[in-house]
Amino acid sequence: MTSPERDPHPTEDPTGPPVEQPVGEEEPTAGQPRRSGLRNPERAVRGLGAGTLSLEALVLLLAIQPIRVVGGDLGGAAIGAVVALAVAAVVLAGMMRRQWAWNAGTVLQGLLLLGGLLHWSLLGLGIIFALVWAYALHVRRVILG
Repeated sequence: MTSPERDPHPTEDPTGPPVEQPVGEEEPTAGQPRRSGLRNPERAVRGLGAGTLSLEALVLLLAIQPIRVVGGDLGGAAIGAVVALAVAAVVLAGMMRRQWAWNAGTVLQGLLLLGGLLHWSLLGLGIIFALVWAYALHVRRVILG
C-alpha cells in the first residue's frame, strides 16, 4: 500500500480551516474565569500536591546515606529530623483533601529549610523542594482560581 504523495509546498493555508467550538461552550468573557479543561480540577490539584510531597519524602529518605558518606558529620539528630520530615510529608500527602494540608505543606518546606542548621545539604534540599512546592501552589492557584 502506498500513501498519497504530499506536496512539500502546499498552496493552501497551513493552519487549516478555523476550528468551531462545540455547541453549548462559549468563549469566557472578561468577568468569567477561564475553565481548565480538566474533568475534576480539584482532584488533579490534590494529585499534584500529593505527588510532590511523596517525591519529597522519597528523596529525603534516599539522601540520608549519600549525605553521611559525602558530608561526613550527619549526626543522629539530623537523621532523626530527616526521617521525621519524610514521615510528615507522607502523612500530608495522604491528607491533601483537607484545605489545611496545603498550609502544612508550606510549613514543612520551612522546616526542611531550617534543617539546614543541622547540615548544609538539608538546606540545599530545602531550597529545591521549596521551589517545587511554590510551583505546585502556583499551579493550584491558576487551575482553581
